[in-house]
Amino acid sequence: MLEPALLPTPLVDCTDEVLARAGVELRLKRDDLLHPSVPGNKWRKLAPNLAAAVEQGQARLLTFGGAYSTHLRAVAVAAGALGLESVGLVRGEELAGAPRNWSLRAAEAAGMRLEFLSRTAYRETAGRCTAGEVAAELQRRWGPCLVLPEGGSNALAAAGAAAVPAELPGLGERDVVCCPVGTGGTLAGIAAGLPPGARALGVAVLRGGAGYLEGEVARLQRVAFGRESGNWRIDHDHHGGGYGRVPAGLSVFAEDFERRHGVALERRYVAKLLAALYDLAAAGAFPAGTRLTAVVTGLPDPPQAD
Repeated sequence: MLEPALLPTPLVDCTDEVLARAGVELRLKRDDLLHPSVPGNKWRKLAPNLAAAVEQGQARLLTFGGAYSTHLRAVAVAAGALGLESVGLVRGEELAGAPRNWSLRAAEAAGMRLEFLSRTAYRETAGRCTAGEVAAELQRRWGPCLVLPEGGSNALAAAGAAAVPAELPGLGERDVVCCPVGTGGTLAGIAAGLPPGARALGVAVLRGGAGYLEGEVARLQRVAFGRESGNWRIDHDHHGGGYGRVPAGLSVFAEDFERRHGVALERRYVAKLLAALYDLAAAGAFPAGTRLTAVVTGLPDPPQAD
């Protein structure tokens, strides 16, 4: 049985003199507290897909992720709690014979069967997992299953993320709701759920995604909501060198933020988001009076994670 989610998640004012000098307010939407084992945007995106799997009578979920994928762990836990099998196709065939890192160990411990693909095979399979031939081959290989794209970002996931703005009272023209962007599903949903005047800002956590990520967000909005909202943009200048990379300067920022505000930060997504907001505010990117709401989408790695 899957534990219930904490909804709505807390909304916390984050007073900061650096942002105050720029005339900007910051709030933290603490989605990291949403669920103990399926936290943050993973719950938002997975919950409607899990409901669909149960309604369809599916016995198995199949999805994709890297060596430290939070999405893989979340799917493994959620599927196991619902009595479903789970399969994770992992990027990097060299990992197959290596000792499992803490993240992959956790996925396997929750019952997920892992298969490791070369980076080329992974890119071709994950990128076209819902296309006819690829989807049919996955079904032949693994049996009947609900296939979830990398990061869980599909139309149902975007619809789940669209619930976030409804938990933010008083949104208007001075508001910018902000989130990290890996695959685009969370940003697509948040932007679609905003009231008139409010805007959304995504911070890309992978290098080289300009154009591609914008196309993914627009595509997800079309398939989920039948329209593109046009009230969002993506910043591509704060990826920290690439997906999963945490440069020294980002670690220093995160540690300082944690000391000053008492909120532990996940490094690969959330710290990049907040560092971007501070940089942009200092550069005058936000008009005075802007209220930023940063969606804290996930939990930090556990202590002594390898």
